[in-house]
Amino acid sequence: MKDDEPKRILRYTESERINHWITALCFILLALSGLAMFHPAMSWLYGVLGGGQWTRILHPFIGVVMFISFLILVARFWHHNILDASDRQWLKQYRDVLANREDKLPEIGRYNAGQKLLFFVMVACLVLLLLSGIVIWRAYFSDYFPIGIVRIGAVVHAVTAFVLIVGIIVHIYAAIWVKGSIGAMMRGTVTWGWARKHHRRWFRESIK
Repeated sequence: MKDDEPKRILRYTESERINHWITALCFILLALSGLAMFHPAMSWLYGVLGGGQWTRILHPFIGVVMFISFLILVARFWHHNILDASDRQWLKQYRDVLANREDKLPEIGRYNAGQKLLFFVMVACLVLLLLSGIVIWRAYFSDYFPIGIVRIGAVVHAVTAFVLIVGIIVHIYAAIWVKGSIGAMMRGTVTWGWARKHHRRWFRESIK
């Protein structure tokens, strides 16, 4: 590192980044193929997975891969996402959050309260998507359930997928809003200044 370059701190290891991007790629494929199956106006998206038949075959298998990949992410990061007193105070000061007045906010650990809440929303969504997906997976499981349960499963799957898509859009927007967040998931490191500004408690704990 050159003398004039800012000091950097490790935020994500290589395996954590690979795990994240596998999950992200699966989500993109599932969202696009799911929209293709959801409404005829979206049928042009069938081409993402090679056509209608291939989409119906591959969509649930990619869903299983995404669930397993996300489960590994949960195992890696769940202990960083437990809400504490500073998170509750952070939520109370949402006006300072929206106005980007981070100097007035309590010290934040590895993730802020918004990130933690989104994390648990995603956990709930993935569990519901897996369970409802099994119910409506025609090739293997749907014949074992009454038609009424299959119909409910289809509704739950669609609604939960919508919630997850909205959550991911919020996740992407927040990553763009906080400059340097996307770079952290690309290269794995952030500058000391970034860490000190956005996650002071995590910064202090990391440099001990």
